Amino acid sequence: MRELPELSVHHADPSTFPPGIAYMDGQYLPIGEAKISVLDYGFLHSDATYDVAHVWKGAFFRLEDHLERFFSGLEKLHMTIPYDRAQVAEILHNCVALSGLQNSYVEFICTRGMSPTFSRDPREAINRFIAFAIPFGSVANSEQMEQGLHAAVTPIVRIPPESVDPTVKNYHWLDLVSGLYVAYDQGADTAILVDTSGNISEGPGFNIFCVTDGKISTPKLGVLKGITRQTVFDICREMQIECVAEDVPPTKLKRADEVFVTSTAGGVMPVTKIDAAPVGSGSPGSITRRITESYWRMHEDTQNRMVVEYPAMA
Repeated sequence: MRELPELSVHHADPSTFPPGIAYMDGQYLPIGEAKISVLDYGFLHSDATYDVAHVWKGAFFRLEDHLERFFSGLEKLHMTIPYDRAQVAEILHNCVALSGLQNSYVEFICTRGMSPTFSRDPREAINRFIAFAIPFGSVANSEQMEQGLHAAVTPIVRIPPESVDPTVKNYHWLDLVSGLYVAYDQGADTAILVDTSGNISEGPGFNIFCVTDGKISTPKLGVLKGITRQTVFDICREMQIECVAEDVPPTKLKRADEVFVTSTAGGVMPVTKIDAAPVGSGSPGSITRRITESYWRMHEDTQNRMVVEYPAMA
């Protein structure tokens, strides 16, 4: 047997994981012990759907909306799991409670799994449910939340909705990752992709909004219907700010007074530079700040909260 070369830091498994708890195969276990088979079609083919909720100050935010989207995705992809919504909610609660995390990123997944005979017929596969809770993470770090992200509009075209339904959360990220590398080469923090018509689409894990003369626009086609995106619509309705889903050409985005992005991973995050040019004044705008403040206030509203019951400490 030939001697293998010494592994570099990029090819070695450091066996380090963030703190957290996972659920799979009917049991709760440390996040570092949660593994799937290399034969799972979720791994081999990205044949899976998932959703991400978050816990803030010990309570889930809009969990029912995330569950609704997840179960809708299961139906559209012809997948089934042995749990109903209440049972999935309980599993997610347990993952967070056992982790002890007050602020948590909570992901739940259904993979196509595999068939006992490794059949390529997806109807023969046994679907698999997995969930986990780890510390809360954000698209933008604390400095970027304060000063704003630098985004690059890339020529990378987002997978068209005629190919993959964007309303079903999925792991088809190679277009998004390609966009990130284009953005990094330009010195930007993150990427914005376009649709097949050349209009603004979305970025890696976030929806995009722009503010022009007090009116807010967000792309309408080929994008995930984000829960935070919908929350911005709700906030704008309460604030009596016009917010519409429509085609957003790159020129409109670059000439906007304000730009922000939204994600469960971070909430509402300002963008203050696009393609190395400042957005508006080059600082987070007043409307973005108002919406951000309202978004976090909504976390205190009992109708949006689902409190986690943590085990009593000895």
